[in-house]
Amino acid sequence: MTDPERPADDAATGLDTVSGALEVLRARVEAVRLPLDAPGAQAARATRAGVLAQVDDYLLPRLRTAAAPLLVVVGGSTGAGKSTLVNSLLGERVSAPGVLRPTTRSPVLAHHPQDAPWFTGDRVLPGLARVVARTAGGTDGRTGDAAGASSGAPASVPAALPDPAAATAAAQAGGGLTLVATVALPAGIALLDAPDVDSVADENRALAAQLLAAADLWLFVTTAARYADAVPWDVLAGAAGRDAQVALVLDRLDAGTGEVVPDLRALVAAQGLEDAPLFVIPESALEAGLLPARVVAPLRDWLAQLATEPGAGAAVVAATRDGAVDDVLRQVEDLALAADAQAEAVERLRSSLDAAYAQAREQVRRSTSDGSMLRGEVLARWQDFVGTGEFFRALERRVGAARDRVVGFLRGRPTSAPQVQEAIAHGLEAVLLDASESAAERTWSTWRADPAGRALVDDPTLARAPSDLRTSVAAEIRAWQSDVLDLVREQGAGRRGVARAVSFGLNGIGVSLMVVVFASTGGLTGIEVGVAGGTAVAAQKVLEAVFGDDAVRRLARQAHERLDDRVQALLDGQRRRYEALLDAALAGVAGGGAVRAAARDLDAAARAERATRPADARRGLPAAPSDAVPPDMSPDALSPDAASRDRGPRDRFSTGEQGPGSTAPRTGLWARLRGRRPGRTA
Repeated sequence: MTDPERPADDAATGLDTVSGALEVLRARVEAVRLPLDAPGAQAARATRAGVLAQVDDYLLPRLRTAAAPLLVVVGGSTGAGKSTLVNSLLGERVSAPGVLRPTTRSPVLAHHPQDAPWFTGDRVLPGLARVVARTAGGTDGRTGDAAGASSGAPASVPAALPDPAAATAAAQAGGGLTLVATVALPAGIALLDAPDVDSVADENRALAAQLLAAADLWLFVTTAARYADAVPWDVLAGAAGRDAQVALVLDRLDAGTGEVVPDLRALVAAQGLEDAPLFVIPESALEAGLLPARVVAPLRDWLAQLATEPGAGAAVVAATRDGAVDDVLRQVEDLALAADAQAEAVERLRSSLDAAYAQAREQVRRSTSDGSMLRGEVLARWQDFVGTGEFFRALERRVGAARDRVVGFLRGRPTSAPQVQEAIAHGLEAVLLDASESAAERTWSTWRADPAGRALVDDPTLARAPSDLRTSVAAEIRAWQSDVLDLVREQGAGRRGVARAVSFGLNGIGVSLMVVVFASTGGLTGIEVGVAGGTAVAAQKVLEAVFGDDAVRRLARQAHERLDDRVQALLDGQRRRYEALLDAALAGVAGGGAVRAAARDLDAAARAERATRPADARRGLPAAPSDAVPPDMSPDALSPDAASRDRGPRDRFSTGEQGPGSTAPRTGLWARLRGRRPGRTA
């Protein structure tokens, strides 16, 4: 703080360790990807954004610059009089109140000129552009006693300084932060007038939440008419949840409504903020646009205490910082669970994809081995090919003679074999198309039924196999049939008799091998079993006559393996379009393990740093003064006339408020702290 309150070496080292651990955690949180709309994903995305904002806007800047001024953010309900209160505390107009809603649209930050370097850079709220303004009295960020500046403060401020009205207008147009330097504030404390937390404008509400999250101290302002509104209490509940340091101001309280105070205290206690100081500002006539100094004196003096009492400001900063660290740790555990859910969803979607295409492969394998391929057109073309069957009964005679007969038979039927081969291709194509379509439909249906996968399959064409599938299937079948002929050719090479048979009837022997591959009759019944069984026996007789029993079994196995390989390649190509969707959406998606590990390191560093602090550094906010709530809320006590009767030129608050007609300037906080009060010398 500007005292200066530089941390001791061991404390500074502890804060550096916490800062380093927080930077690691921030990187891990930023790396968390939540692309799937799994249950809770939307809330987890908001949590991630909130953690990053809290770390960037408050925690890291505060940890890196422990000596920076105490930032008090004045926030609250629409029309609560926040800007008027800020102006009245300073004794001059630095923030423009408004009648229209929303009122405060651009945040205004008032600070002592010596503290300007802390705020003109991007130390806090780096996403907001700065507009630097003069105060109404002409004081700017280049004036003031540099000897009192914060130790370790950054260098210089900009030279071009518009007046506050122009600066605020420019900031509102550009969505920036107006900086107003004023000697009405002591060095070491800054007041930020924030937009309404319940503004009708979404961007104002979001900005108010961002500013409050960057505060060392919340000064929460409400009124008797608005104190029970839901939105402000939601904000206060969030503050209580992260142990933020909060003081409340009940503004514009009319005479005779004193029952509001105990009711407000009860509501505050119910939110876990029973220790929050409460200040009551009675309804008062404005004087030159400002509240009478006497009604803001208790709050002004309390803020002065935070700025000037040794260790007071640092204790507030430490308490808010600790609460923010603890809140981040709580939130990242929820985020880690959401990351785990994303990783589990990825595995679930991938498993359903694997199952769909494994089922398709099994469907093809079953259809090509249970005899069902030997129905219909394949069976008819085969029967055309083999004729009446007299030839195959002759195959039971001597093998040598059989080979000669096979050669003669195959040479005599050169046009029939291609017809059988074509029929097999048609049948196999139907099997592969059906399996591919079924796999696509199963994948699409499963993903659509899963909230995590629904957005990935918005395209209804993904429920069907791609339009070029038939072409791909035909190419794979032709390639497999070529594989079968290559197997026959390789088997016949080097054996003269066999080679001669192969050379004269390669297609016929290849067709016979294809039939043997589909030889089982497990899927047929009745007459079909006998017909198909005879077909397979006939084909096997041809092959055994040419190659022998062992060779035929080996050839059939190899042909089936090559068919399996090509089916697998075809199905893998089809499933890649779903894998591409997963890969594109889920690149870098991982579980929450890395986030948890970084959170454990931050927790350990924070605990170690807190253990080094002296006991008096952990006290948090000082209590509100005894006159923070006026003891008598009767109309007489609060009326301007009664107040005038009770006060002389120098009232008991010593506020520097002038009598009627006086042109002397109002005395602000800084003057009070330096002892410059009306009628007194410094």
